[in-house]
Amino acid sequence: MKAIIIDDDARAISALTERLNAYDKINIVGTARKASEGLQLVNDTNPDVVFLDVEMPEMSGIELLDEIYKSSSDCDVVMCTAFDSYMLRSFRNNAFDFLLKPVDPKELDVVMKRLEQSRKKKQKQSAGSGDNVKRQDEDNFLFYTNAIDFRLVKIKDIGLFQYNHSMRSWEVIVAGRKEPIKLKRSITNDQILELDKNFGQINQKYIINVNYLLEVKDNYCKFYPPFNDIDYVKVGRFFRKRFIERFNRL
Repeated sequence: MKAIIIDDDARAISALTERLNAYDKINIVGTARKASEGLQLVNDTNPDVVFLDVEMPEMSGIELLDEIYKSSSDCDVVMCTAFDSYMLRSFRNNAFDFLLKPVDPKELDVVMKRLEQSRKKKQKQSAGSGDNVKRQDEDNFLFYTNAIDFRLVKIKDIGLFQYNHSMRSWEVIVAGRKEPIKLKRSITNDQILELDKNFGQINQKYIINVNYLLEVKDNYCKFYPPFNDIDYVKVGRFFRKRFIERFNRL
């Protein structure tokens, strides 16, 4: 599991890092001492779990918790604080778990086991959701929008896929439709990317059809018509290299 630690106390980061390094399945990919830096780190590394302090400058951990969930569709957040008074607010804001500082090794063991179970459950759900979208032929996809409903979409009409944080699901923007088509919650970005070689992920939130990509200017994508009005799709730093490599192979 990829993990990051966000805490304004360097000693707390060091202590938690030392404890987490004892777990073979944890890979600490970054740490941050400011909320803004932490949020950027989430966007850049797409972690499986974030260990988050509460009392920090710029923004409290409770506020940052909501921003992290907006930025990452598949991340668990464990609150780490010296104040147990924040426990209820943390869980009300959908924190995965809660640890008191100094971190008790036994409590950390419990949290790590729960995190591992959560990962396995998500992987199982992903593996069992292959019928969410089917390629009918060279020109069409069949997207399931819920348990029984579906919609046939021409590949050439797909501009991009975007993650809807409020709905916790991907949706597809199609030419000639004012509203995106909402997909089943269980569909993943990996499943979308496997559908067609021309689909490339350029941000945690966006997967584009490169056939409509005109240029990347100031880190923002510009598209050919009929998607030329879309001006909010930004290339993420973590995805840039992989996207360029994929684009060059087309």
